Amino acid sequence: MTLLQFFLWSLLKVIVVTVILLVGVAYTVLLERKLVGRIQNRWGPSRVGPFGLLQPLVDGAKSFLKEDIIPTAVYRPLYLLAPMIALGCALISIAVVPFGDPSISFHGFHLFQISDVNIGLLVILGITSIGVYGVALAGWSSNNKYSLLGSLRSSAQLISYELALGLSLVGVVMRAGSLNLRVIVESQASQGLLTWNLFGGLQCIAFFIYLMAAYAETNRSPFDLPEAESELTAGYHTEYSSMKFAMFFMAEYANMITVGCVATMLFLGGWTSPFGHLLPDPQSLILRSVLPIFWFVLKVFSFLFLYVWVRGTLPRFRYDQLMNFGWRYLLPLAILNIVGTSLWLAYK
Repeated sequence: MTLLQFFLWSLLKVIVVTVILLVGVAYTVLLERKLVGRIQNRWGPSRVGPFGLLQPLVDGAKSFLKEDIIPTAVYRPLYLLAPMIALGCALISIAVVPFGDPSISFHGFHLFQISDVNIGLLVILGITSIGVYGVALAGWSSNNKYSLLGSLRSSAQLISYELALGLSLVGVVMRAGSLNLRVIVESQASQGLLTWNLFGGLQCIAFFIYLMAAYAETNRSPFDLPEAESELTAGYHTEYSSMKFAMFFMAEYANMITVGCVATMLFLGGWTSPFGHLLPDPQSLILRSVLPIFWFVLKVFSFLFLYVWVRGTLPRFRYDQLMNFGWRYLLPLAILNIVGTSLWLAYK
């Protein structure tokens, strides 16, 4: 394969994955509106298209067509840059996610992963951590006290829960012996769900810590304190409108999908079947290509369903409760999980 062909194939993969991710973001919003509607005993979107399936298209058009208002007192360069940072980091992190069988390739070119990086897990953690700059700069540059308080809350929340989230993944990395996401998935593939880290790998405590920290990292209920309407009007994006507001909205849902992908790879066996090698591998190339993607998407969907279910069930925490839970409970529990995993690996 020539350098030009490699570049064109890479560009094609980037375009396809980005389009699929953006479509996934749009329909994750629809999924949330429909599920929360059912939880609250109402229909949710049902008028635009069959079962409301065209509602995301209407919402996107509305965001583009709404009047774009920029207050006069904002610091304009950072005000405009902040939503780009938030959305850009949310989209870039998907580049190292393997969402299909890596053994299927075209002239040595992996079809189901944009970039196979040996430290893929660190790349995702680093990029998603940078995303908070978008929120922090949006609050500061808006020259609005409510926005500033929302951005400060987000920064403190990220620092607090980033520690617990990172430490919760140490046990998984120790068990796999690698930071490569493909290696971590393959280490869970032998007997299906019996060897998934959530069940057979004794990382159920790590999964709970990751789950709680992920809610806080993505500013989702019950930890959505940076945009608490009853206290901060709308939080860090109070002064944003039109497509700039929509970019923050899209970044939040893109981060939800990324968090679901990471949970799927680290705790639920990634693209591998829950039956492991107990069933024979399909002989058809089409089935060998499609089935891993099906399992991966199903697991991510289940994680997103849990996200929405929690939002429709639990009330928002107070800010002091949020900080206490992170520092006094999740962080010590994550350290204990590392110690327990170390002892288990040493004496098994």
